Amino acid sequence: MGVWLERNIVEPGKLPLLLALTAFVVTFVITRVITRLIRAGKGPFGNVSAGGVHIHHVVPGVVLTVIGGFCAVAGGQHGFGSALAAVVFGIGAGLVLDEFALILHLADVYWTEAGRKSVEAVVLTTALVGLLLLGFVPFGVNDLSEDDLQDRGSAISAIAGNFLLALIALAKGKVRVAIFGVVLPFVALFGAIRLARPGSPWAKRLYRRRPRARARAQLRAYHHDRRWAGPSRRLQDWIGGTPDPDPTHALERR
Repeated sequence: MGVWLERNIVEPGKLPLLLALTAFVVTFVITRVITRLIRAGKGPFGNVSAGGVHIHHVVPGVVLTVIGGFCAVAGGQHGFGSALAAVVFGIGAGLVLDEFALILHLADVYWTEAGRKSVEAVVLTTALVGLLLLGFVPFGVNDLSEDDLQDRGSAISAIAGNFLLALIALAKGKVRVAIFGVVLPFVALFGAIRLARPGSPWAKRLYRRRPRARARAQLRAYHHDRRWAGPSRRLQDWIGGTPDPDPTHALERR
């Protein structure tokens, strides 16, 4: 383990990235534990207020992210200062993305269905940074040989091709596939050749006069959501906590 860490993390200068990712994940876990305790009315923790204003933890998160980011840029990739800046940045990013849904909706949706976006953003970020640590480079550059890298034409073509595939997957309504496709070209290719999701820009424009393709897309999306929606929700509930019941749905059931 020590040899692998030295060869694959320390020597390539990825130690700050590893520290930032570790701080990011640990901060998110601790924050979720504390907020769940506050929600349950247990422990010594409570919401922070100043002058009657509830201070969300995204506020110190933004401050720490800015400080850590600028210090990391100024300090380079080596030394204690770089490591410290990476940890500060990771802590700040963990606090910010834990309330990603609040920023997205500009409302306190932390314990609502919309708040699941925060957990999803944290999981996606962790997975992508983990891929970078393992040696994957965005837009398929890692798949190029040394000769290809020296040939700017080949490198630019590979980057442009992978970027185009990711854009097609995004246009087909497959956001997660497009995001991972930036790092893993075969994922982008998979998303680009599959049917678009109903309601996506691709489906609205190209399936408008193709009823069979539109019906197939709807059927495939239905089966996909039916298969994966339940496990995905249970995983999100396990990680971030179960959202509060929607009072609108409760009234409808009555």
